[in-house]
Amino acid sequence: MKLATLRDGTRDGTLLVVSKDLKRALKADHVSPTLQAALDDWSYAAPLLAQMAADLDADRPARAFDFDPAQCMAPLPRAPQLVDGSAYLVHAELIMASRKQKLPDNLNSRPLMYQGCSAPLLGPCEDIAAASEAQGIDLEMEVAVVTGDLAMGANREEAGEAIRLVMLMNDVSLRKLVTADLAAGFGFLHSKPPSSFSPVAVTPDELGEAWDGKRLRGPVRASINGELLGEPDAGEDMQFDFPHLVMHAAKTRPLTAGTIVGSGTVSNRDRKRGAGCLFERRAEEILEGGKAKTPFLKFGDRIRIEMKDAAGRSVFGAIDQTVVEAK
Repeated sequence: MKLATLRDGTRDGTLLVVSKDLKRALKADHVSPTLQAALDDWSYAAPLLAQMAADLDADRPARAFDFDPAQCMAPLPRAPQLVDGSAYLVHAELIMASRKQKLPDNLNSRPLMYQGCSAPLLGPCEDIAAASEAQGIDLEMEVAVVTGDLAMGANREEAGEAIRLVMLMNDVSLRKLVTADLAAGFGFLHSKPPSSFSPVAVTPDELGEAWDGKRLRGPVRASINGELLGEPDAGEDMQFDFPHLVMHAAKTRPLTAGTIVGSGTVSNRDRKRGAGCLFERRAEEILEGGKAKTPFLKFGDRIRIEMKDAAGRSVFGAIDQTVVEAK
């Protein structure tokens, strides 16, 4: 099933069930008022929401209405926790090589991960607001999963079983603020403003062969002002799969239902597939010619991130945002 959150003037919105083709929706607040409430009581809510999805796809409910991503908040407008990994090692390798930094010795065995801003989270069509273009505004095309409750120290199998939903994520980054954040010794803070998410979050069973229980397989496309930035395959070159990332996040803490775990920038070793963020493209330019030419995002730039299935149908809907000056 596909789930979304309708903007209704409250902090957490109203839970929607959305048809497979993303054309129609039903309010599901009689089952659970919000997606967080559904995740908190998943064993009760999931079967009822699945039946609503089946009825919607069979064109039975008369109360169904047209689905409009522009009216959506993030599937989880605020989450108990958001952690983001770096599962595609080629991304880290490119960035560190362009900075002439030594790769960590355990890069192949232990995923990089940071704790990000979990509230507020941006809807698919909400503007990305930044104080200044000089902050180095960048997108990062990612896949994210949402977990149920998971005990501290859970093993890999338990971590995989805790995955409830899959969605797309734009991990907005302010690249010019990264150095100061890392120099402080406590990790990212000012360089990681709110991230944004696809209109719908999808249960793993709905993804069919694109989900193997560990990875989302298929190309994810990012464009800026209609120009392709990259279309890497999310299932390829992922050193740390989602059960591994979730297990890593739960090593010393329990994860509560609604925890979001991001993959890091989707990136392939086949560089003909392009980049998942502007920093990757700039890193390639530095390694090739010694100087980055591609600018970071400017006010007015429009970003689109989307994944389509083999038949050309949008799986999660599109993240479609404009960069604006913060007021």
